[in-house]
Amino acid sequence: MHATTLAELLTPIPDDAPALGAPGRPWLSHGDLRHLAGDTRAALLAAGIGRGDRVAIVLPNGPEMAAAFVTVAQTAVTAPLNPAYREEEFAFYLEDLKAAALILAAGETGPAAAAAARLGIPVLRLAASEDGPAGAFTLQPEGPGRAPVGTGQPEADDIALILHTSGTTSRPKIVPLTQANLCASARHIGAALALAPADRCLNVMPLFHIHGLVAALTSGLAAGGAVWCAPGFDALRFFGWMEEARPSWYTAVPTMHQAILSRAPRNAETIAKVPLRLIRSSSASLPPQVFRALADTFGCPVIESYGMTEATHQMASNPLPPRDQKPGSVGIAAGPLVRIAHEAEDRLLPDNDTGEVAISGPNVTPGYEGNPEANAKNFFEAEGRRWFRTGDQGTLDAEGYLHLTGRLKEIINRGGEKVSPLEVDAVLMDHPAVAQAVTFALPHPKLGEEVAAAVVLREEAEADERAIRDFAGERLAAFKVPRKVVILPEIPKGATGKLQRIGLAEKLGLVEGA
Repeated sequence: MHATTLAELLTPIPDDAPALGAPGRPWLSHGDLRHLAGDTRAALLAAGIGRGDRVAIVLPNGPEMAAAFVTVAQTAVTAPLNPAYREEEFAFYLEDLKAAALILAAGETGPAAAAAARLGIPVLRLAASEDGPAGAFTLQPEGPGRAPVGTGQPEADDIALILHTSGTTSRPKIVPLTQANLCASARHIGAALALAPADRCLNVMPLFHIHGLVAALTSGLAAGGAVWCAPGFDALRFFGWMEEARPSWYTAVPTMHQAILSRAPRNAETIAKVPLRLIRSSSASLPPQVFRALADTFGCPVIESYGMTEATHQMASNPLPPRDQKPGSVGIAAGPLVRIAHEAEDRLLPDNDTGEVAISGPNVTPGYEGNPEANAKNFFEAEGRRWFRTGDQGTLDAEGYLHLTGRLKEIINRGGEKVSPLEVDAVLMDHPAVAQAVTFALPHPKLGEEVAAAVVLREEAEADERAIRDFAGERLAAFKVPRKVVILPEIPKGATGKLQRIGLAEKLGLVEGA
């Protein structure tokens, strides 16, 4: 019988097994983490916070953030927020979430505290010792709490985690994920990566995002393993962290992998001394060139996976050896069923057709909160199952590997000719001077959209727009060749390090009036 709540998921692990680590800190054991969950539950109940209440968490990346999520989610509903938000953003999210309380670090007086004060939301202060076990903390209400609540514990269908979609083109949607969703996804990731108690993850992903919260943290702990929590991503410190943490794996977005690779030649000794069992990549398409460089540099399998918030992260994953890891593919179904759906009709297509990727399984959100229009658009019934439309276009090959052509809203429509930005990216990345490339739509008065690209050159490499366009012109049909190539020192990224296509033309000042 599978665990269906976070408390059940973490119960069978031996007390003395290490759970959470951090730079310069002793390990917090799984037994200590269970005790901390009990203490946190008592503190929440005393503050009038219990089952079904929503607790926003705004903490820096690190072991306390990890421990707060894991422990609070065993009593109430967690809503981690990006600490970099401004006051107006915090006010929007706290109100939208209907937060019953906000957890902040002791002494934190920034914009989140101001937003909570403005909205009259109670604050719980988290205090931790700098030299105590990683993740250990105490929780105290600031001022009088709410009336005491019942002591009921969350069940499988209760919401454990609430996140917002990125909202690049519309108001962010609220994605509730249940206790059972979390458990299913942790189990799926653990199975895909063959995670075991001996495994240790070096987490560099932000813990307000589904990738870090589920792929690194929850799946790592659920396997009985350990998670060493870095204070964020820093390529200059990554190899020092490897020496201290002694991880067997790490997971990151492609831009992080590229930054790590740029530092790898001068850290060959560390790579040899701390052999990794695998490297995982997700949250954005991994260029085949980066895949090969990682595999060659670290001498281990590179596992590209496919995830999104509405699926509690993982949907597909390249398998471990002896099966193939296919560069450019996000792998085989790894948890939910994965099918190809018609983009405009509620029906499934043959796998080798190109269409919208759809999923069905125990890790899929019950539906967007308070948004019947989005639910009607994104969910449909077919073949006796409920399917979720991912918004991605792709096709399944004869071996069941999923190949994405891009986000449907990112596919460039050049006068009726459809262009996959991922295809153009892959060609540009083959240019010897190009380190990063992102292809995007540029508004055009007659065609509707034109193909454009932003590139970052390798250190000490030289190339101009004409050379890059000529290179692409020799390898792509004429309508796919970028008409505009912008060479940048750095491409704008989102909060999780993902390159963002939508709105890039405006950000780069390529649109009149932007």
